[in-house]
Amino acid sequence: MKRDSRLPGFYKLTIEKRLAAAAQALGIGTEELKTALGSGGLSPETADKISENVLGTYALPFSLALNFLVNDSDYLVPMAVEEPSVVAAASNAAKMIRAGGGFIAESDQSIMIGQVLLQGVPDAKAAEKALLGKKAELIAQGNQAQPELVQVGGGMRDLQARDLGEGMFAAHLLIDCRDAMGANMVNTICEKLAPAIAQLCRGRTVMRILTNLCDQRLVRVTCRVPPDALPAEGFTGEEVRDGVIAASRIAERDRYRATTHNKGIMNGIDAVVIATGNDWRAVEAGAHSFAARGEGYAPLCTWRADPQGRLTGRLEMPLALGTIGGTSRAHPGAKLALRILGVTGARELAMVAASVGMASNLAALRALASEGIQRGHMRLHARSQK
Repeated sequence: MKRDSRLPGFYKLTIEKRLAAAAQALGIGTEELKTALGSGGLSPETADKISENVLGTYALPFSLALNFLVNDSDYLVPMAVEEPSVVAAASNAAKMIRAGGGFIAESDQSIMIGQVLLQGVPDAKAAEKALLGKKAELIAQGNQAQPELVQVGGGMRDLQARDLGEGMFAAHLLIDCRDAMGANMVNTICEKLAPAIAQLCRGRTVMRILTNLCDQRLVRVTCRVPPDALPAEGFTGEEVRDGVIAASRIAERDRYRATTHNKGIMNGIDAVVIATGNDWRAVEAGAHSFAARGEGYAPLCTWRADPQGRLTGRLEMPLALGTIGGTSRAHPGAKLALRILGVTGARELAMVAASVGMASNLAALRALASEGIQRGHMRLHARSQK
């Protein structure tokens, strides 16, 4: 069924009526939603199989973000987050972006990098030559370690060498993980190839593990927002647009501002990552490492005006998510979240999550450029204390 992410007045409804409205919009039974989410989507018995020393479960609010139009498709986006105003702000900003045609997103292939890290390598250039001379054989051996991945079109794609200095050396294994986040697959292949790599490079293996800086697995999102979608109380759309651009430019020059700028992006992304049972810690680590890839620390999303006077945003960042395996398979709430989204795979999930990050960023900058961040945030915060 074709979904519509616009549900006017949704926030005004009681939880009971909200469940009914969501069920109708999603084509999922009301009782099924209520049963799945009533206890946080996870029983203590299931929790005990996922983690260790379990006493019970710790629930977060499970919400729906509205108005998301990504690549001309509507999404009702599940978000698990405790911070007031995050869901409302993202939904409101998505509505503004929708007025300009929505989010345009693209995602790289699901390439993760595994590292076999060595020390005591006597000659880095000779090690690189020896390693790359056996590239085809090593790739074939790596794929033998994960035949199921190869069967679905994934597998090891490339092998790279990096001299780390002082006898330390890294072999990078580039592995297409398809719709999995891929950590276990990558680590298995690293362990399979480590002895051969160490022998070829004449070094000693120190570590065999993936890196969470998945800079071969980037997602990019752009949008254009007409000024008439941006006005705030006491501010014209053009004034808000110029304030957002000024805030973006400052973040590009000041790491203190850039840090909080990126935190606003991750408010949205992390909430989607948690709701879908993905590893938000890995996503955070990769995002901030990517932001620091140059001489300083930079914002992941920037804003400018185009020749027509529209506010234009561009976000680029690594985002390794999975729709199969891991917690998404074991956690009933995560399985429901993926069903609500209706995504076809990991790359689509990454594009939607990144779009939520861009919306969260716009909402924060718009507030900063107009009434200030505290007014709406503290109003909702006060409500949560009652």
